[in-house]
Amino acid sequence: MNNMANMFGKFSELQEKVEEAKQELAKLEVEAEAGGGMVKVKANGKRQILSIKLDKDVIDPEDAEMMEDLVVAGVNKALEKAEEAAQERMQETYKDILPGGGIPGMDLSKLGL
Repeated sequence: MNNMANMFGKFSELQEKVEEAKQELAKLEVEAEAGGGMVKVKANGKRQILSIKLDKDVIDPEDAEMMEDLVVAGVNKALEKAEEAAQERMQETYKDILPGGGIPGMDLSKLGL
C-alpha cells in the first residue's frame, strides 16, 4: 500500500512539473534562418511563430515565389528547432521523477508535451 501512495505522489509531482514546464515553453525562443539569413523566423517552445523578418533583397515583386519558398523554409526550420528544444525541456522535467529518465517507448507528445 505504501508503494501505491508513493507512486501517486510521484505522479502528482510529475503533473505539477509538467505544467510548470509547459508555461516555460511559451517563454523559450528559437530562431532559424533561410536563404543565408535573408529570412529569419522566431518561434517559441509551444511551436508558435513569433516573428518573421525579411531582408530587403528578398522582397522582389517579380519573384514572389522565391520569397514564399524562403519563408516556408525558415518557418519549417524554426518549428523544427522549437520541437527539439521543447522535447529537451520536457525530458529534463521528468528525468528525475521517472525511473531511468522515463518510460521506454512512451511518447509524451501524445499528452501535448
